[in-house]
Amino acid sequence: MDLAFVLGVAALLVLGGFLTYNTLIARKNQVDNAYGAVEAYLKKRHDLIPNLVEAVKRYMAHERELLERLVELRERAKEAEGKGPEEAFRLEGELSRLLAQVRLRAEAYPDLKASQNFLQLQAALTEVEDSLAAARRFYNQAVTDYNNAIEQIPGRFLAPLMGLGRKPVFTIPEEERERPDLGKLFA
Repeated sequence: MDLAFVLGVAALLVLGGFLTYNTLIARKNQVDNAYGAVEAYLKKRHDLIPNLVEAVKRYMAHERELLERLVELRERAKEAEGKGPEEAFRLEGELSRLLAQVRLRAEAYPDLKASQNFLQLQAALTEVEDSLAAARRFYNQAVTDYNNAIEQIPGRFLAPLMGLGRKPVFTIPEEERERPDLGKLFA
């Protein structure tokens, strides 16, 4: 009887270990998949930026510094791809802020607002931003599920043995949470 009990407990522990292992792997893969979706939309946004800058350059000649900063940030963000989400998310936050400034400043240029090319680019960028927001939400949910799985028992014991650690969520930079001050934008 004692041997059967010990074997039963051992079998339950092994089964529990397998189930926990499979759950952690599934959560890790879901995070990787979600991050891939975010990266795809970021690449699409990066590809739209040069076209937007060219369309806006003619009209916003004295906004040159903003446009140059936008191009520089795009290049730095592209270089940060594959180096981990922390730096990429920080640069993408800055890029989002600058894109919002470009859209706000474009309101002061009636010829630009009427340009068909600019309108098409603005619509494409809006679509990408909406898709990116959805991908970020999916990524953050996947990361939350993953982080919960590796921090809760029994994952807490198995995750370090598997080399799994916490993943960062995609947060919005503090300056993006505030309403833009139009007075500062056009000063």
